[in-house]
Amino acid sequence: MDVDTTPLFNNGHEITISDEVKNYIYERKCNFRICTSCGGPVLLSTDVKPNKPSDLEIDIGDYTIYVSMYQASFVDEITLDMVPRFCY
Repeated sequence: MDVDTTPLFNNGHEITISDEVKNYIYERKCNFRICTSCGGPVLLSTDVKPNKPSDLEIDIGDYTIYVSMYQASFVDEITLDMVPRFCY
């Protein structure tokens, strides 16, 4: 599995994005956001959970993954298991 690694912080923290997530984003043709849920971080369309000015941005081609500032320091990898089942 190939992954992109995108540095987000000056301290060197990086987040990897799986190819499955990139393909999921390209198929749905929209931006996504990593936000907090009671079960941990989730990846939702910005149509469902709009981005906030405090979010960090990761470009995926023509699309963006917004990462909640509360999740950014804890997330090391964005994988398809962060997408809730009802979104498939």
